[in-house]
Amino acid sequence: MKKSTSYLLLGGLSLLLSACVSQPVKPDASAELQARSGSRASASARFTDTGEDKLRIEVTARNLTPGEHGIHLHELGDCSAPDASSARGHYNPLGKRHGHYDKPEHHVGDLPNLLADGKGNANYSTEVQGLLLKDVIGLSLIITADPDDYMSHPEGNSGKRIACGVVR
Repeated sequence: MKKSTSYLLLGGLSLLLSACVSQPVKPDASAELQARSGSRASASARFTDTGEDKLRIEVTARNLTPGEHGIHLHELGDCSAPDASSARGHYNPLGKRHGHYDKPEHHVGDLPNLLADGKGNANYSTEVQGLLLKDVIGLSLIITADPDDYMSHPEGNSGKRIACGVVR
């Protein structure tokens, strides 16, 4: 009796472990955005591969002016300049012109605008096709004072960079 109980426990444990192993682990990264250009804006962002050749970006922001703000991935993970200019331009490995995130002609770093409520808070979530977690580690995420117009080259006439964080 004791031996069969041990085998049952061992079998159950094996089944449990194999179920855990077969579950895909979704790695993620994050960025803590700090105020730049004299603003008080701050945000935290999380980046997750969806497993469908898409990257999910979720942002919680505070101390923004109410309304729309541009949000972009930038080519360097360097937020050291007071105006975040050290992050350089939008992430654009394909050498395309700035444009609407849903059109063929746009920077990979062009994202949908973020909308802050009347208290200056925002909860933002978007999925970017063809972008993976490994592509964004070491880049920076920047929120701008104004919305992206999705037309003006090179950065959408979106105003000052008010918050910047490095994706880690």
